[in-house]
Amino acid sequence: MRALIAFLLIALTLPVYAEGAKPLPKDLQPIPEPPPPPAGMELDPAFEPQVTIVKRGAETVEEYRIGGKLYMLKVTPPHGVSYYLVDPLGDGKFSRQEGLDSGVRVPQWVLMRF
Repeated sequence: MRALIAFLLIALTLPVYAEGAKPLPKDLQPIPEPPPPPAGMELDPAFEPQVTIVKRGAETVEEYRIGGKLYMLKVTPPHGVSYYLVDPLGDGKFSRQEGLDSGVRVPQWVLMRF
């Protein structure tokens, strides 16, 4: 049984070695450098999120700010799953979310069965 498993593993890796043995075409050219972004399209560092990691007892809290305004907290307890506190309206009222999933679900109703 072990010999069969070893043979199958070797057989599965043979195509990878065969692919690497192909010679490269002679007319290859290097990829050109990407063009610079258009003028006025530079990223504003004020909109880059600032992350501060704070240890509170045994749990870790990551504070996310944009422009100095706190908009999200990620709380990681010592045992369990991380959760998020999000300020969706920017009014300082945080709501708990188990993940960063938007919560939008596509309806999957059964209309007809055959």
